[in-house]
Amino acid sequence: MESSEIKIDKEGLWYYRGAHMFRKEILCILFEHLKIDECGKYLIELEEERYYLDVEDTAFVVAAVYKTKLPDDGRDRIDVILNDDSCEKLEMDSLHIGEDNVLYCRVKEGRFSARFSRKSYYQLAEFIEQSDNGNNFFINLNGEKYFINSN
Repeated sequence: MESSEIKIDKEGLWYYRGAHMFRKEILCILFEHLKIDECGKYLIELEEERYYLDVEDTAFVVAAVYKTKLPDDGRDRIDVILNDDSCEKLEMDSLHIGEDNVLYCRVKEGRFSARFSRKSYYQLAEFIEQSDNGNNFFINLNGEKYFINSN
């Protein structure tokens, strides 16, 4: 493979030489070996080989949002399903608004940024409140306010 033969569009869809990559077993391997280099470029590292990707926005996209109640203490938690089919706890402090009012968060132990899909944004919007002054937005979870930062 040459550099940039693999592209990830802003919706998180993968392409190889223009053909949509949809086979889960292949995508699973690619996600497993996905890294970001010291310059912030996405790449796949397999053995001694490095393959750079053309990523339109982020490699990870939040596909769905769920609020759950933890069985041990009854506290609420918000989980996200990512385009690699993984589920993880939403890191509330990592929520931020980027260009064109797109919502992002950090995933994979903070190693990657993830873009919210339109569907997942609307799912999360059910929990978003506006501050009294109307200038800030936050999510009130278990009595704590998590403000959504603007870049």
